[in-house]
Amino acid sequence: MSFFGLDCVKPTETELERKLRANDRDFNLSFKYATNAIKTSKYNLFSFLPLNLFEQFQRIANAYFLVLLVLQVIPQISSLSWFTTVVPLILVLSVTAAKDATDDINRHRSDNRVNNRKVQVLIDRKLCSEKWMNVQVGDIIKLENNQFVTADLLLLSSSEPLNLVYVETAELDGETNLKVRQALPVTGELGEDVEKLADFNGEVRCEPPNNRLDRFTGTLTFGGQKYSLDNEKILLRGCTLRNTEWCFGLVLFAGPETKLMQNSGKSTFKRTSIDRLMNVLVLCIFGFLAVMCVVLAIGNYIWETKEGSGFTAFLPRGDGVSAGFSTFLTFWSYIIILNTVVPISLYVSVEIIRLGNSFYIDWDRKMYHAGSDTPAEARTTTLNEELGQIKYVFSDKTGTLTQNIMVFNKCSINGKSYGYVGDDTEHRPEHLKHRKAVDFSFNPLADPRFVFHDHSLVEAVKLENPEVHAFFRLLALCHTVMAEEKTEGELLYQAQSPDEGALVTAARNFGFVFRSRTPDSISIVEMGRQRSYQLLAILDFNNVRKRMSVIVRGPEGKLSLFCKGADTIIYEKLHPSCRKMMDITTEHLNEFAGEGLRTLALAHKDLDEEYFHEWKQRHHEASTSLDDREGKLDQLYEEIETELQLLGATAIEDKLQDGVPQTIEQLAKADIKVWVLTGDKQETAENIGYSCNLLREEMNEVFIVSGNSGDQVQQELRNALSSMKPEPAENSVFLSDAASGKGAKAAEDETVNGEYGLVINGHSLAYALERSMELDFLRAACLCKAVICCRVTPLQKAQVVELVKTYKRAVTLAIGDGANDVSMIKAAHIGVGISGQEGMQAVLSSDYSFAQFRFLQRLLLVHGRWSYLRMCKFLRYFFYKNFTFTFVHFWFAFFCGFSAQTVYDEWFITLYNLMYTALPVLGMGLFDQDVNSSWSFQFPQLYVPGQRNLYFSKKAFFKCALHSCYSSLVLFFIPYAALQDTVRDDGRDVADYQSFALLTQTCLMFAVSIQLGLEMSYWTAVNTFFVLGSLAMYFAVTFTLYSNGMFLILPAAFPFIGTARNSLSQPNVWLTILLTSILCVLPVVTYRFLLTQLCPTINEKVMYKVRQAKATPPPPSQRARIRRTSSRRSGYAFSHAQGYGDLVTSGRYLRRPAVPRPSGFVNMGRATTGFSPMGRSAGYSPTGRSQNTKAPDVEVTSLQMFRTIPDPAL
Repeated sequence: MSFFGLDCVKPTETELERKLRANDRDFNLSFKYATNAIKTSKYNLFSFLPLNLFEQFQRIANAYFLVLLVLQVIPQISSLSWFTTVVPLILVLSVTAAKDATDDINRHRSDNRVNNRKVQVLIDRKLCSEKWMNVQVGDIIKLENNQFVTADLLLLSSSEPLNLVYVETAELDGETNLKVRQALPVTGELGEDVEKLADFNGEVRCEPPNNRLDRFTGTLTFGGQKYSLDNEKILLRGCTLRNTEWCFGLVLFAGPETKLMQNSGKSTFKRTSIDRLMNVLVLCIFGFLAVMCVVLAIGNYIWETKEGSGFTAFLPRGDGVSAGFSTFLTFWSYIIILNTVVPISLYVSVEIIRLGNSFYIDWDRKMYHAGSDTPAEARTTTLNEELGQIKYVFSDKTGTLTQNIMVFNKCSINGKSYGYVGDDTEHRPEHLKHRKAVDFSFNPLADPRFVFHDHSLVEAVKLENPEVHAFFRLLALCHTVMAEEKTEGELLYQAQSPDEGALVTAARNFGFVFRSRTPDSISIVEMGRQRSYQLLAILDFNNVRKRMSVIVRGPEGKLSLFCKGADTIIYEKLHPSCRKMMDITTEHLNEFAGEGLRTLALAHKDLDEEYFHEWKQRHHEASTSLDDREGKLDQLYEEIETELQLLGATAIEDKLQDGVPQTIEQLAKADIKVWVLTGDKQETAENIGYSCNLLREEMNEVFIVSGNSGDQVQQELRNALSSMKPEPAENSVFLSDAASGKGAKAAEDETVNGEYGLVINGHSLAYALERSMELDFLRAACLCKAVICCRVTPLQKAQVVELVKTYKRAVTLAIGDGANDVSMIKAAHIGVGISGQEGMQAVLSSDYSFAQFRFLQRLLLVHGRWSYLRMCKFLRYFFYKNFTFTFVHFWFAFFCGFSAQTVYDEWFITLYNLMYTALPVLGMGLFDQDVNSSWSFQFPQLYVPGQRNLYFSKKAFFKCALHSCYSSLVLFFIPYAALQDTVRDDGRDVADYQSFALLTQTCLMFAVSIQLGLEMSYWTAVNTFFVLGSLAMYFAVTFTLYSNGMFLILPAAFPFIGTARNSLSQPNVWLTILLTSILCVLPVVTYRFLLTQLCPTINEKVMYKVRQAKATPPPPSQRARIRRTSSRRSGYAFSHAQGYGDLVTSGRYLRRPAVPRPSGFVNMGRATTGFSPMGRSAGYSPTGRSQNTKAPDVEVTSLQMFRTIPDPAL
């Protein structure tokens, strides 16, 4: 580490494998592994100033002004004092440096606080208290309850039964529910015996440091035996030990090599389209500045050659100064004078406006969700105006459009369907409307909050129907749920997916109660009888298998395999004898699909003892393999999961969030296209699409792309294209210039008659995203009103977003709530996280977050549109006032011999952007709005101009420059003509340079203030104060600076003595100011009047309606109930995470069997870890939050449960 904090150490060779030995520091030090000290700070006391200034001057604007400052200290060049640039530059640098210093001081404090924590380390056969920073790889450390995990550890032993530990991983993944880890039995025997632990000399070989939180591969060699290690035996730094008295661990990775620190890299820096346009414009302005300076330098050469020689008699040139050298100096002098075309205050003002608009989002009570106590949060301040330009929204389904609260509604058992959908009388079938809920009093362990109305299923259970019993026995055995029983009969379930919780709860109520589990057994209560099943294997779920199985031995000794999963997968594994039942169950699945339910097929089979023994041996060999472990296990799973017997299917309702259909309809009216990217089955996703108004029955056609080969997919896409646009695709739909700055062709927007939808599944999407086919897919999708991609992986979600970003001139937004949405959220221009049922991973990676999908319409149609409107108005006006200010210098050059004399007083030049015009334009950028939020919702079409970049573009910038050019001509020549040959009332001359400078700058102040008034649509007390106060400040400062007292203090700095009181006391001066102001704004007023009358914009039409309505809120629209019936097939997306099977069989989730001890799962934050279904349908929430609850005093949105009928008035 160098003196200035820069890492000067030579990069080490890439580590391919980590090798370490317990309790052997000398051996481990030979590998030069990192210590446990961390450093997240950037600076130290000595390096702060040089490093910070170096970073700040890497910004083009700062470097530009530094060059100007250097030029200004050269007397031969500068006609401006150095303070005109150094004051604003130092101000900007100081504010940024103070912010950076504050952030870094906080990082230093955090580092010191962490590095100086104490932990017990086993050194020289005794436990010593050491600072975290002194812990090394290979050390054995002791952790106690509620302590943070010091480094990435291999768990050796713990105080809990079966060597379990409980950890909270909120700092890693945002989830507050407890996770369980378990030590190897061989190390668990070490216990807390310090002597045994000191003698432990196990050797670990494992993967090198990496950022994969979800996997770990390694082996432990101890006592001549080799043991496999996986992620479930590792405690990661950043976790907190909970409900565990103590545990011992072996340090594998320390400090910067821990997975937490490996994941602390910076996210991709996102920039808005306005930022990118600004960079282009600033470069153009620099070029224009150079051209102006060249023109003026040439003018100086001509003047010096023709006229300058006549002045040499009384103003002799310096030695060696020729006309050519004078021209060279003049060029640089005008570079300094005209630098205000790009003032440094522009960048400061932009950041202030963005920060203010971010606070509006944070403070918006209408985006606050009382049920979960979650406000909206702008997690970035740099993207607000981009929210007003969104063209494509990519949304997850489960937990985003739906509540991720599962309700067990229906099932099919042995060819018979049970149950119905809906938990209120309005949606029940007629014959069930007055039927009471099932009475589960026969089952003392039933969950009282579970509600079911089909009595026939309970009767079948009581009659001991063998198929029904087998069905619920499977639900009670085939899962990874953990049970906690604090008091007798009071069960709390902790499930890693809400589907599993709902299914196990259903089995519980129907008499098959999952009671407890150990690593090798499951205890259930079957119709009041306690039974224990030996758990021999869990064939875990993953995204390819889409199913899970358990192999158990029943109390009678019979070997059985129970399997549940997606019906398409299960059907492939069934015995041919199940054909008839498959057909009946398929009909039931179609019925369930019409109601938008998530389905799951159940199957089982008996196993041969001898075959299973041989299979189990091969399974053990595969599970301990270091080479392609997962692939070998998958092959074994495929082998044993064959010739299954179908039991039936379950149907779970995943309820829509409040206001989802209305939000999607509002977004569609705003010409925002919504694409749903989900892991759910095609039929389920399609039905959710209909229920949330994404797909509609009145659409001309909904295309289904489900080909199993590239040729089939391409043909289906081309068929869809020919149906929507019969004429052949022309090359003209792709523009030759780059949309993304990477040389890719930009796909032009096309129009099509009619409305279409597109549904494509995951395996077809894989082909559609291939290089040869992606443009066909993109073109077909963009012609559709709605697109649903189902059965997609997280990577495919990101690929779809990237495809649209690459080929479309459009701004994208991705919204989701789970870890599988993170890649999509990071890939989009804007990422929105929903703090829902699937943890906080999406929120932690997002740019904006809130609790409900319906808040998206307010984020875009109100905050986004206002932010974009304000930023565009700010930029147009800012360039106008600065171009006007600068161009006056250009015209003056033709009347001062191109001598680089300034037309204004130097103090005015210094304070113009810092004081006189700063607050009014900030007021407009922070408070302006064309119409209020109610009218924004009433007319979503107001959003469209932002998508088309109508408010600020190269064309708008060019118009602004022309306007400034005209205003500068008026501001220079009218005062020039007015003062020429003019005398005061007492006959004295007023046509001096100082009086002209004062008159010109006063005219400029009035002109730009009036122009600001014309730009502003929404006047507040603050805006009014800023505008009038700035004018008052100008006169107060001017009279002060031009006073006798200031001149006597510093005569050289305040030469304009008495100019203000002499000039501004003359009536003709004020008449000149009035005339100049009128001439500046008259063409603008005329142009806007004619434009409004002849070609009004959507904004002007709505603002006219507002004035007609006298600014009262719009009347509520007529609304109609949404009704839909459909027989479309639905399906089940297994909302399950890989790895829980191994977790269960290893026993790392298990608590002590029964209860006196109070240290069970505890509440963390707002989430609870117990399974506590709430509401009338006993919906299951993995965080235990109350479902379907409303705060009593919270206003219900007017958009809930209705569909808007378009207003024909617009």
